[in-house]
Amino acid sequence: MNPAPVYRRILLKLSGEALMGDLDYGISPQVMQRIAGEIKDVMALNVQVAVVVGGGNIFRGEGLARAGMDRVTGDQMGMLATVINALAMQDALEHIDVPTRVQSAVRINQVCEDFIRRRAIRHLEKARAVVFAAGTGNPFFTTDSAAALRAIEIDADVMLKATKVDGIYAADPKQHRDALRYAELTYDDVLDRRLAVMDQTAIVLCRDHGMPLLVYDMECSGALLRVVCGDRAVGTLVHR
Repeated sequence: MNPAPVYRRILLKLSGEALMGDLDYGISPQVMQRIAGEIKDVMALNVQVAVVVGGGNIFRGEGLARAGMDRVTGDQMGMLATVINALAMQDALEHIDVPTRVQSAVRINQVCEDFIRRRAIRHLEKARAVVFAAGTGNPFFTTDSAAALRAIEIDADVMLKATKVDGIYAADPKQHRDALRYAELTYDDVLDRRLAVMDQTAIVLCRDHGMPLLVYDMECSGALLRVVCGDRAVGTLVHR
């Protein structure tokens, strides 16, 4: 008997760094294929899936801005890095017969579609995965903020942030082995305790629009399916 999903439409946020796997730079084909397979398993349950990808595995504008590069130029280069990742995700999904569309917040028509909210929703309704690229299309905004914005715009039931840890901790679990992992938090808890989940713009967007956020470990095989099917033993849920 197949598990029953508790969400009808999800927004999955993937960091660029997560796509590297054990590499020092770029995209790990094995990681990309595994993520694509997990997305396919979820879509087989008639769950609509949108994805936002970061670009930190290729380029981080903020870091070079601190080294002297113009911040706007650096952020624009970072946006293009996310387009590269989005196209790689599209390719991985289509190789396993998942119809996919990439929509970019910056115009790059020969490569992918422009972001149009109604078109994105229509793609989802037609059982196509949609990958959102280029962040918000504006400098000074992270891809976390873009993910929160797109989740709200497409009326997702939940925003899922895939990380390399199994939820939100009171301290860095890599440095503090006894750090407390939270099963559930409010957005105000996250802001008041200054927990490193997403930037504050993204947190406030989710809070003000009632968008639940669930943080989970993308390196745990099958975790995405378990989250979508309501397994509360996985990850940390953040809500109002």
